[in-house]
Amino acid sequence: MAHNKFHVDVVSAEESIYSGEAEFVVLPGEAGELGIYAQHAPLITRIKPGSVRIHPGDGAPEELIFVAGGVLEVQPTIVTVLADTAIRGHDLDEAKARDALKHAEEARSRAKDKAEVATVEAELATLAAQLAAIRKLRKS
Repeated sequence: MAHNKFHVDVVSAEESIYSGEAEFVVLPGEAGELGIYAQHAPLITRIKPGSVRIHPGDGAPEELIFVAGGVLEVQPTIVTVLADTAIRGHDLDEAKARDALKHAEEARSRAKDKAEVATVEAELATLAAQLAAIRKLRKS
């Protein structure tokens, strides 16, 4: 492995989504967007719904993976994303996400208590992040 690269694993409860080398990774940390390069200081943090962008280098195209939250572990030579849910960029379906967003908005209007509202709000935030990831993927 080249000194300026590190290993990246993105896994969900269902499957391994990505495993390979990268020059850098960008993802939505709990306190803001994080950029990870080789030899990064060790770190464990929660991640928010959004896009994990993996830059393999050597002219290879960027990998985009949508995550619905999870945990990031960074070691000097390996980065592991343990995602609640992860979807490869090319598998994202905009029509399906828009439909789910519409249903979630309807559910919010019918929510009766604070816990139900909070659950629906979290789903809305995830769906909004998924649509943003789709838009980002289309621009690239």
